[in-house]
This record gives sequence, C-alpha cells and structure tokens, in this order.
Amino acid sequence: MATLTIILTEGPYISQHAEMAGKIAREARAKSHRVNIFLYLDAVHIPKAGQNPAFFANAGELFADLVRLGINVEACPRCATARGYAPAGGKSEDYVNGVKITSLYRLAEMLEESDRVVSLAR
Repeated sequence: MATLTIILTEGPYISQHAEMAGKIAREARAKSHRVNIFLYLDAVHIPKAGQNPAFFANAGELFADLVRLGINVEACPRCATARGYAPAGGKSEDYVNGVKITSLYRLAEMLEESDRVVSLAR
C-alpha cells in the first residue's frame, strides 16, 4: 500500500491549502493509500474545534471528517504549544477528536515511509 504525506504550514482561511489537502487526502484514501497530514507552523490552527467561519468551509470539521476516514493527522508540539494548544497526553482539548500532537521527529519518519510527499506552503 502506498503512503502519501501532506505537509501544511498555513492556518485556515488564509489560503485554500487546508481544503486542497482535504481533497487530495480523500482521493488518495479512496484509492486505498495510507495518508498522513503533518501540521506545522500556523497550520496547527486548522483542527481547532468549534470554528464558525462565515464565508468559508469549516476547517475543523473538514479535518474531523478526514480523521474519521482513517487519515492520520499530527501536529508539531512546539508550534501547537506556542499557539496555545498545549498538548496533554498527545492531544489538545481544543482540537477535534483524533488529531495528535506528536513530534517534529514524526515528520521525518513520515517522510521516510512515504512514497509521495505534497507540501502546501507559500
């Protein structure tokens, strides 16, 4: 089974990167690929629960759906902590269920095990 890793660096509603990552991840998962998404820098804001955007798709709900599809979503702990998502037991109370706060080393592991990598950043 092939593995795809998607790296995001921008927060939600700044660009369409979160939505594009969601579409790419869904398509890859539908083709039975394993999919990892690593949230770095401001992208750690994406899986925040309880978002209520007026004119955009809800990024938190989008990522909750991805997790339900079996897509692995992990966030950088330094980035998350610096932005107020203090990890407790590998997750944040502010995140949708299933998103893990792990380690920057996990990104290196994801890259090593991946057949393809997509980085959505400016």
